[in-house]
Amino acid sequence: MVETKIRLDQVSFSYGDKPALRDVTLDIPARAITVLFGPAGGGKTTLLRLVNRLNDLIEGTQRSGRLLLDGQDLYAPGLNVAQLRRRVGMVFALPLPLPGTVRDNVVYGPRLAGMRDRSHLDTIVKRSLVQAALWEEVQDRLDDPANSLSGGQQQRLCIARSLALNPEVLLLDEPTSGLDPISTGKVERSLNELKKDYTIVIVPHSVQQAARLADYAAFFLMGELVECGRGEDVFTNPQDQRTEDYITGRFG
Repeated sequence: MVETKIRLDQVSFSYGDKPALRDVTLDIPARAITVLFGPAGGGKTTLLRLVNRLNDLIEGTQRSGRLLLDGQDLYAPGLNVAQLRRRVGMVFALPLPLPGTVRDNVVYGPRLAGMRDRSHLDTIVKRSLVQAALWEEVQDRLDDPANSLSGGQQQRLCIARSLALNPEVLLLDEPTSGLDPISTGKVERSLNELKKDYTIVIVPHSVQQAARLADYAAFFLMGELVECGRGEDVFTNPQDQRTEDYITGRFG
């Protein structure tokens, strides 16, 4: 039986009078890669931001429905948002390393959480960089400026930074959109390893990447969840004509 990690129950969201999500009900399985794909403006990034409570400070928004993490309402009064973000990490399309060294970037979150033991922090640095498939390339450069790394390395460093707090869920918004094919391949391979221990939700930068990565897939169109299911089923035998039209390039 598939374990559900995140559940959306009739979720709608709008920015002012512009709907971004319309009555979305979706279960996201634990320890698997779920891809959210579809044309721009479909609500995919909004969904990620809702799970991580990143839309809280945007004025004029409206939300309805429930978002649950392990059965807990993410918008329940009194929920500790900082604690939530330790459980749910997020990586954006543009690599944004923090000022400082490679090591500083990885230990930023643990230090903020109060960790001071040097040997413990060193263990976290190595574990996180290994998980992000970056250790072999930077193990002798930990004290170099993070911005001296290549674009692909910086993106994997951002993944490592998210992993340093050992989150349960990793959200990724087009994390390889600006990377070359070799760097993209390294990120994808690391995600396929990470899914053994983490729940991964990704907005891919192409249909091809969606098909490569998806254990489960959800197709969004203009804020509507059109179709969802196992990745191989959605990409080889879609049940909705709109899904087939998008996958085969008839629009989008």
